[in-house]
Amino acid sequence: MRKIGIVDTTFARYDMGSAVEDELRKLGTGFKIIRRTVPGIKDLPVAAKKLIEEENCNIVIALGMPGPKPIDKQCAHEASLGLIMVQLMTNTHIIEVFVHEDEAKDEKELAWLADRRAREHAQNAYWLLFKPENLRKLAGTGQRQGFEDVGPLNVGKSGVRH
Repeated sequence: MRKIGIVDTTFARYDMGSAVEDELRKLGTGFKIIRRTVPGIKDLPVAAKKLIEEENCNIVIALGMPGPKPIDKQCAHEASLGLIMVQLMTNTHIIEVFVHEDEAKDEKELAWLADRRAREHAQNAYWLLFKPENLRKLAGTGQRQGFEDVGPLNVGKSGVRH
């Protein structure tokens, strides 16, 4: 049985981990969810690595909500680099799901964005494991997790605009 790891933080202002769990259960069966929660965003890389190496997770979804200040953005960047390093060290996908507090105009939109982005990335993780052809069909279509998709560029194969 495949295992999907979820790691989230207490720093986040929305429970994205529960949204991911809910969405995964809607998508299918044949996997076990293992969830861990850590204090902050810079704790995500080691928790993800432990899920992969100690819990044998086939994929991990790492969730965080950096604040709006420059130090928050720096910490998010450092956490992102750590997650990339863990992916390379373990040869395992980690789907990074960060929702920056300043992406939304108010708390209602921030909650909506966190929920939607978490759910859309849960679908990505599921498809990577069980239905990679679903992702292949979306190649070059300008998908965005959270806000509306931007769509593909309006150019032909030659690169000439139509």
